[in-house]
Amino acid sequence: RAAVRLLCGGPRGACARSGLKAWCVPCLVSLDTLQELCRKEKLTCKSIGITKRNLNNYEVEYLCDYKVVKDMEYYLVKWKGWPDSTNTWEPLKNLKCPLLLQQFSNDKHSYLSQVKKGKTMIPKNNVKKALQPAVAEYIVKKAKQRIALKRWQDDLNRRKNHKGMIFVENTVDLEGPPSDFYYVNAYKPAPGISLDNEATFGCSCTDCFLEKCCPAEAGVVMAYNKNQQIRIQPGTPVYECNSRCRCGPDCPNRIVQKGTQYSLCIFRTSNGCGWGVKTLVKIKKMSFVMEYVGEVITSEEAERRGQLYDNRGITYLFDLDYESDEFTVDAARYGNVSHFVNHSCDPNLQVFNVFIDNLDTRLPRIALFSTRTIKAGEELTFDYQMKGSGELSSDSVDPSPAKKRVRTECKCGAVTCRGYLN
Repeated sequence: RAAVRLLCGGPRGACARSGLKAWCVPCLVSLDTLQELCRKEKLTCKSIGITKRNLNNYEVEYLCDYKVVKDMEYYLVKWKGWPDSTNTWEPLKNLKCPLLLQQFSNDKHSYLSQVKKGKTMIPKNNVKKALQPAVAEYIVKKAKQRIALKRWQDDLNRRKNHKGMIFVENTVDLEGPPSDFYYVNAYKPAPGISLDNEATFGCSCTDCFLEKCCPAEAGVVMAYNKNQQIRIQPGTPVYECNSRCRCGPDCPNRIVQKGTQYSLCIFRTSNGCGWGVKTLVKIKKMSFVMEYVGEVITSEEAERRGQLYDNRGITYLFDLDYESDEFTVDAARYGNVSHFVNHSCDPNLQVFNVFIDNLDTRLPRIALFSTRTIKAGEELTFDYQMKGSGELSSDSVDPSPAKKRVRTECKCGAVTCRGYLN
């Protein structure tokens, strides 16, 4: 987002002389829109990239329409950084944008294929001379969607704090980025909830595999082997080395805290499950994949929100019930890539409770590890009814009358599908 500078009653120098300061406020208008406004009004602004040198530059942003006049092909061009009112018809011979031409052709064929499947025929009159309005409208919507998803992808990668890259893909429909989702890398406490992230003790090991390390101090075994794979049973807590430990960042007991190491893709599913997540690289069995983060709320608030979510057919609540049921993680509005991971009754990810700096057993971190080798391109899933203990939530299997909610149908397609998400 750009920043708009509001000057108090005159030029900046006047404000400075009077002792007043300039104000900077976030602008909800996109950078592209600001550039369009500047060019429309013939204004320059270095902070958003509009200078005297490039004020009148023309670059093809996308192609809107097509026609043939006197055996010459023309495309309607949307110019980057210019308003729609400046769109112009340009002959094919003048266009030096092979990728955009290919995308235009692909989008046209995609729309026509959908129409054919729906058995709705487009009149053949002048098909070769000009596109039907419905086809051109679809192509423009697809181009705008592509730009919006790329902008969202760039924003996600700016916000993430882990090694793995995030990609976004939608080849299914015209759905764009979610309008009310904010990417966070860690738990976000709701008002009134405190997350104490300061460790009370740390190890002084030179080799955490051979010496008495943090897991042993907590009364459990080391969670990982030397290949950085988890070797404990679900339900056993993971205690990693923390900020008070003397071991360095390469310590083999620091896995979850380093974040996702794999490049993942948020993609639009074709089975009606909305967005999903797939891996772009092979993931070995028992490897850490991602952390489940969101807003930490009380269980009472989770019950209230759960009623609303069930009525909308969505599920984002994860109970932190390792030792008590005081808190829940709600990833509906605040979350990371895990927000988009779909449910499966036969998942390839398993839940583990992890403790690093915060050793409060009411507030474990939720880590997702692979249960088997996952091939590149395969969708990632976990069981929404799975607890940190590795068992199914008892109230989801046999809910009391007070807790019965609208049941959401499961679409995972697994042989062992239970039929419902909740």
